Amino acid sequence: MSRQLLPVLLLLLLRASCPWGQEQGARSPSEEPPEEEIPKEDGILVLSRHTLGLALREHPALLVEFYAPWCGHCQALAPEYSKAAAVLAAESMVVTLAKVDGPAQRELAEEFGVTEYPTLKFFRNGNRTHPEEYTGPRDAEGIAEWLRRRVGPSAMRLEDEAAAQALIGGRDLVVIGFFQDALDMTFGLTDRPRLFQQFGLTKDTVVLFKKVLFVVVDVAADNEHVLQYFGLKAEAAPTLRLVNLETTKKYAPVDGGPVTAASITAFCHAVLNGQVKPYLLSQEIPPDWDQRPVKTLVGKNFEQVAFDETKNVFVKFYAPWCTHCKEMAPAWEALAEKYQDHEDIIIAELDATANELDAFAVHGFPTLKYFPAGPGRKVIEYKSTRDLETFSKFLDNGGVLPTEEPPEEPAAPFPEPPANSTMGSKEEL
Repeated sequence: MSRQLLPVLLLLLLRASCPWGQEQGARSPSEEPPEEEIPKEDGILVLSRHTLGLALREHPALLVEFYAPWCGHCQALAPEYSKAAAVLAAESMVVTLAKVDGPAQRELAEEFGVTEYPTLKFFRNGNRTHPEEYTGPRDAEGIAEWLRRRVGPSAMRLEDEAAAQALIGGRDLVVIGFFQDALDMTFGLTDRPRLFQQFGLTKDTVVLFKKVLFVVVDVAADNEHVLQYFGLKAEAAPTLRLVNLETTKKYAPVDGGPVTAASITAFCHAVLNGQVKPYLLSQEIPPDWDQRPVKTLVGKNFEQVAFDETKNVFVKFYAPWCTHCKEMAPAWEALAEKYQDHEDIIIAELDATANELDAFAVHGFPTLKYFPAGPGRKVIEYKSTRDLETFSKFLDNGGVLPTEEPPEEPAAPFPEPPANSTMGSKEEL
């Protein structure tokens, strides 16, 4: 058969199969009955093979019960089915309940594969070929709730505890999402097996989708400050890094394989699915890190020193370019010299532009934190005058200042390096 004949053949087949198609002669009135008004019983549409099509056109959400008059289960369902119709009508739900006498309408029962009674099927938007099987309870409220979930709003905004308790108490199973920025999020839900398969899911799951912005850095250009931010050397290229701009956490591939479209995709999915742990920048531990009065901390030795339960550790987090850090440096040195003979007190500093910590992030310079001895990984932030006298009072008083201390001096905001600095701020990246 030639390709030129195929469209014509399809057209002929369609015309022959459609009820509005004409053959060589006009159909008799008995073959095509005119549309009739659908009867109702107790608020339920009573359908036949002649009126089902009309019902599907007129009612975008239609629940149809296939029943048998002699069926005891159908007889028990009948009053509950009518009550459900009345409940939904009172709520102005855009859903209609109908019923079909299966033995009397054998063609419809065969068309929809009905082999037992009662069988209920839900039709959406006039789709006659793929109705949804009813799987809910067989009482009025159960039927109404099953339909509400399909034609009503799937989620409601909770404004207070009373609304939350009413929602929780009124249903056997409730899922509440707690989101601080809910107005900036878009929600969707599906029960379609095809979508489960497409996204590799086999059970009920809440999935958060976030876009990934791709940026290319030319290591041959003057981008040393960008490489420093990621803790990279130019010779490591080509390679990948992923940064969460909200948490500033960074991620690197664990296999070190070639950079391809497939490897980039797999890496992004692994990070977003929580399968890759973030990495933290750290300088190497200097051999003489503990030889001076001010001890030098880096990412690799911070946890061991700061959370030593036998020591009281006072740490300055600084940036090399920070003017405020440079101004307080003499007082910090003097403090370390004053307490260098106290075995339980350590005065230290950490370059927070070259070292990152898992315990917390540093957003301003200088930031001063006190880690008292004892269990519990306690952290106290120092927010008072940066001079030797006040530092000493703070240490001598166990990390607490007298109430008469002057107010806090302002800290330099993080992204303010001098113009001639080669180290850009994290926020600029």
